[in-house]
Amino acid sequence: MDVTVTHQEDRHRYEAHADGAVVGVLDYRPAGDPPGSIAVFTHTGVPPQHEGRGIAARLVREALDDMRRQDRRIVPACSYVAAWVQRHAEEYGDLVAR
Repeated sequence: MDVTVTHQEDRHRYEAHADGAVVGVLDYRPAGDPPGSIAVFTHTGVPPQHEGRGIAARLVREALDDMRRQDRRIVPACSYVAAWVQRHAEEYGDLVAR
């Protein structure tokens, strides 16, 4: 399955697409001072028929890479994101807002 990830900034969401359909989402809420300097990652979801294909991990990795490019930090309020960042702390731990 060829998956692409897009940032729907106006909807505060990253979406994974495959075969013309949305196959996963990562929602966030802008926060921080200045406003928007932090993204609170609130929910990651993949429909059951697409689970087990690494889509959620791809969403998180691409969203975190995008946050780094934007010089933003994150709060991993979503349990999946928190566990993923913990497993990849050497590469992404610096993005977690302190």
